[in-house]
Parts: sequence; structure tokens; C-alpha cells
Amino acid sequence: MPITLASLSTASAAPIPLDDEIDETLVPLDTDSAPRLIVLGRDAALAAVLTRLMRLERLDIEIAYVPVERSAGSAIYRTGTGAAAAKRAVSGKATDVPLIRDDMGIVLVGKARIDGPDGDTLFGEGFVDDTKIFEGKANSVHISPTGEFPGLRACAVRGQLRRLRWVPGRAAQVGAEGIVVTRDGVSSDRTVRRSTFYRHTEPWKLVR
Repeated sequence: MPITLASLSTASAAPIPLDDEIDETLVPLDTDSAPRLIVLGRDAALAAVLTRLMRLERLDIEIAYVPVERSAGSAIYRTGTGAAAAKRAVSGKATDVPLIRDDMGIVLVGKARIDGPDGDTLFGEGFVDDTKIFEGKANSVHISPTGEFPGLRACAVRGQLRRLRWVPGRAAQVGAEGIVVTRDGVSSDRTVRRSTFYRHTEPWKLVR
């Protein structure tokens, strides 16, 4: 716990907070005219909080992120880590940031990876908006928020390419014979044939 946050009211939760834990944390904010919630954890924890707020239609709450380590999310949103992130969380101002979600209603904070079952090759096609990023075979597809408009970027990994060709856009879609999606380090427990990530109709309020 950074010293800057030590005097604040806190609530413990699982590394990936459960809905009930998030709901309990939100109760004291209902009477606050300018509600702000500080998330101390990893990208998956922030994603769980934002997913719950989106489903509750509570994206009006300001969210400050204090990563416990450097991550894709800390780089995208330029939060810093540790004491520096904690100071921003307390004294920073909230700005609207595009919220990236998928067709399962799960928010993406840092990065997603789409693979074939058991890590096998993808057989299908992928698009970012109207731009085709692969057709036929691909090792995997990577998707990440950009923290600014249009909202996300994606690339297909094929062969031994070392430089990835990222394509920005509002939405990224992959269709294949079998797809396994890993979001912010958490892998899906089922195989699907299509996955879409896109910018939500409302932004979220990031404090920095």
C-alpha cells in the first residue's frame, strides 16, 4: 500500500474482484457528489471493476488506477506505478477515455490475445473496421486499447515476423474455426468461432 493511500478508506477484494465485492465498495460512493474509486492491483482487476460499472451504468464514477507493477495498462494510460501512481490517484483530474469491450460484455484494459484451441494456428480472417489484417492462417491476433480515439489497435502475427503491423480503429473482429480469447492475462474457458472488440458508446473517467 503506497503511503499516499494509507489514510483513505479501503476495502479488500480478490485479485480479480467479484461483483459482490465491487458492489459493496460502491455503496459509500452513492452519497458522494464527485465519486472516485482507486483500484490498486493489476490490469485484470481494473478490467473487472470497469466491466461491473459498465453493466451497472455507473461509468460516471471517476476511476484512478494504481498498478502494482508495470503492465500493458499502465503504459497505455500513462499512470506510472507505486508512489507516483498513488499521487496521481489522489490529486489528479478525470478525463474521458474510450472504453473497449468485447461481444461478451467484458472490458479490455491492457491487451487481448486470440489464439486457436490449445495455442494452435488460427484459420479464418480478421478485420479492424474495414481493413483486413489477415486471411487464411495466423499464429495469433493481438488487440489493445490505445487510450485515445479511435479506441483500439490490432495486429495479426504470422510466421516469424518481428515487427508487428498495428492497425488502429474502432472495432476489431476475428472469425475462425476455433478461437480462444485471453483478456488481460485471463484465458476464456471455452472455444468460440468469432470474437469482436469495440469501443463502447460511453467512455470511462480515468484520473491521471
